[in-house]
Amino acid sequence: MAQAISSQEISVLEKESVTLPKGFKAGGLHCGIKRKRLDLGYIVSEVPATVAGVYTTNIFQAAPLVVTQESIAKENKIQAVLVNSGNANACTGVQGIADALLMQKEFANGLGIQEHLVAVTSTGVIGELLPMEKIKTGIKQILQKEYENEENFKKAILTTDTCTKEIAVQFTIDGKKVSIGGTSKGSGMIHPNMATMLGFVTTDANIDHEDLLNALREVTNTTFNMITVDGDTSTNDMVLLMANGLAENNQLNEAHPEWGIFKQGLQIVCESLAKKIARDGEGATKLVEVQVGGAFSIDAARAVGKSIISSNLVKTAIYGTDPNWGRIVTAAGYSGVPIEPNLLEVSIGKYKVFEKGLPCPIVEEEVKGYLENENVVIYVNLNQGNYSATAWGCDLTYDYVKINASYRT
Repeated sequence: MAQAISSQEISVLEKESVTLPKGFKAGGLHCGIKRKRLDLGYIVSEVPATVAGVYTTNIFQAAPLVVTQESIAKENKIQAVLVNSGNANACTGVQGIADALLMQKEFANGLGIQEHLVAVTSTGVIGELLPMEKIKTGIKQILQKEYENEENFKKAILTTDTCTKEIAVQFTIDGKKVSIGGTSKGSGMIHPNMATMLGFVTTDANIDHEDLLNALREVTNTTFNMITVDGDTSTNDMVLLMANGLAENNQLNEAHPEWGIFKQGLQIVCESLAKKIARDGEGATKLVEVQVGGAFSIDAARAVGKSIISSNLVKTAIYGTDPNWGRIVTAAGYSGVPIEPNLLEVSIGKYKVFEKGLPCPIVEEEVKGYLENENVVIYVNLNQGNYSATAWGCDLTYDYVKINASYRT
C-alpha cells in the first residue's frame, strides 16, 4: 500500500521494510534460545555501509552495545547486523563481552568480512549468559537461502511484542530513486531516551557520516525519545541506520538542495515505528498521543508531553475511559516546566476540559465515549510561546501486570 505525501513526493509503503533499499537482505531462524519462536536474525548489505547509531542512556549498557559501539568507532561503517532475542546478554560481565565478540567473529567469518563490520545486539532476559553453542550452530546455518526472508528477521527480534513493526518510504534525489526502510521491536521497558527497543533502518542513499548521524539524532529526539510504555529504560536499546550508497545519488549532506526530502523520509519512518512500539505496549488497548503547544521552548514542550504520557495515573484513567482531567493537569504541573496555571488549556479529543485554572463544563458520557476509541489524543496549550512537541504512549492495563509478573517463567 502506497500513500503519497504530495508536497515532498514521498511514497509510504506500510508493508515494506529493511530490504526495500538496494543491496540489503535479511533473514532469521530458530536456534534454540526460545522454546519455539524465531530468535536469531540478520541484515546484510552487499557493500560496507556508512552507519549511525543512538544508544540507551542506561548506565548498565549490555555487552553487545559495548562491542558494537567500539566496532563502529573504527571507521563508521558496518556491513551486517546480527541480532538474537530471548537473552539480553546484559549484566554478564567479562563473559558477556567475550560472547558478543564471538558472535561477531563467527558471523563475520561466515560472510567473509572483517569482524568490526558486524554489529551485534541482543534483547530478552537480563543477567543470564548466552547459550553460545546454540547460537554458533544457528550462525553456521543462518546464511542458507532457506532462511533468507525479511519476515523471518522481523519475527526473530521480537520478545513480548504482539506484532512485527515495519515501514518504508521512497523518493527521488538527483534523479535517482532512494529508499529508506525500517523495522523495530519494543513492547515493554519503553520510556523516553530509549528503552527495550531495537530499531534497524536501512537506506541506499549516498550520504556523509556526520550528516547521517546528525539526522538520526535529531529525528530520534522527536520520535523514539518521545514514546513511553511503562517508564523503564533498558540496558539494550539501540537504533542503527545503515546507508550503503547504492542508489548512486550525489553525496547527501546538509548543503544538498534535496537534503530536506531525505530528512522528511527518515522522520516518517522513525515516527511510524515509534508509534507502533507505543501502541504495542504490553497489554495495551489504546495508542495515546499528547500534543503540547504554546510552549516557550522546544525543551519545555517535550518535557510537558513526556510528563503527561509517562503518568501511570493518566494511563490507567484512559484505560478505564475516565475523563479525569485532574491527572493530566497534575502531570503537567510536575514536569519541571514553569507553567502558568491560569493560562493552561487541556482538551481530550475535541472536548475542552480545563481552562483558566478551572474545569470546563462537559458531558461526561460524551468524553467517556471518546476515550473508548483505539486512538486517543490529548491537547495541551501552555499559551506561553510558539513551540510545540508530540509524545506517544499507551494505556496501562491489568494485562501489563500479568505479562511482567511472569516474564521469566
